[in-house]
Amino acid sequence: MTLQTASPSPGSKHIVLAFSGGLDTSFCVPYLKERGWAVHTIFADTGGVDAEERAYIEQRAKELGVASHVTVDGGPAIWDGFVKPFVWAGEAYQGQYPLLVSDRYLIVDAAIARAGELGTRAIAHGCTGMGNDQVRFDLAVKALGDYEIVAPIREIQKEHTQTRAYEQQYLEERGFGVRARQKSYTINENLLGVTLSGGEIDQWKAPGEGARGWCRPRAEWPAEKLRVAVGFERGEAVSLDGQRLPGARLLAKLNALFAPYGVGRGMYTGDTTIGLKGRIVYEAPGLVSLLAAHRALEEAVLTKQQNRFKPEVARKWVEVVYEGFFHDPVKADLEAFLASSQACVNGEVVLETSGGLVTAVEVRSPHILNAKGATYAQSADWGVAEAEGFIKLFGMSSTLWAEVNRSDDA
Repeated sequence: MTLQTASPSPGSKHIVLAFSGGLDTSFCVPYLKERGWAVHTIFADTGGVDAEERAYIEQRAKELGVASHVTVDGGPAIWDGFVKPFVWAGEAYQGQYPLLVSDRYLIVDAAIARAGELGTRAIAHGCTGMGNDQVRFDLAVKALGDYEIVAPIREIQKEHTQTRAYEQQYLEERGFGVRARQKSYTINENLLGVTLSGGEIDQWKAPGEGARGWCRPRAEWPAEKLRVAVGFERGEAVSLDGQRLPGARLLAKLNALFAPYGVGRGMYTGDTTIGLKGRIVYEAPGLVSLLAAHRALEEAVLTKQQNRFKPEVARKWVEVVYEGFFHDPVKADLEAFLASSQACVNGEVVLETSGGLVTAVEVRSPHILNAKGATYAQSADWGVAEAEGFIKLFGMSSTLWAEVNRSDDA
């Protein structure tokens, strides 16, 4: 959908701005216009907003006086480009954060495509100079061609250390209102989940009631348990309770099912790409549930050596994506291994929650590595001599060390 909203002034240079309607990107529009740019906004809808919010974003762009505004569907791209390999990897950044802002790379793709339509090679974004997103945006743009990158928030921060307060004042002086929540928090929503920073979160204090996205507080959790069956083919989720769904719709449905139970909400402090500590509240009900189901299936069907080695590859993949190297060839190299590891990750996993945590309670697959004549800690088709011989050989090095170095006085 393309919305023409204003005629550029004669001689204006054309620039594409990745736009969300939030404080930072709203500030960018008049800032760029006042410097001679005809601003064309693009909102890549990666699944975190409803129809009402999409309408607000379009109206916000019109109100700010952009030359044109485009909304594109980024759901399928974020599933194939990020969710599928991320679930294959099965690891969060620093063991906690599920990379919820990785839609940035898909937003860059959409902005580059729009620039091509307009015949311009100028791209703008609303990232600050204090965070990771600037690295992700800039490196992704540079990997895709020779473009001019304009980052208004980075430009103002040397003169204005309290950038959010300055942005609010700047907009209000020009007659543009600012949403109440945007005055307190930086909020990002997409198909993957919600991240919140700013306010008391940045001050290392307990998050306030306003620092909440989709996940309901404990007092509002449903009384009845929730059970959902997720079906997988070659490590990719393809069905819910037997119904086949496209990936983006499947994840959106998991978000809707598990958010009322408060699943997937957390707070973490991470080591950012630029070296600062970053503290955020995040909510990822669908993604956390999907990871739990996939891990339970993998544990049952992969070999011992696969289960031991794969996390090392996964952690590297996560670091590469987190730090902005989405287009580095090593990412494709790592994904080749991850894809190979998923050949037998087929089956169905039943997830259950009563609130807060989600657990995989059943695993069904023709590839579960069951021994025909033995069950762990229950029965075996080998004898005492075989068990003792295995233990003797398996522990020989450690036993020999103990014998050689045992004190004679002991």
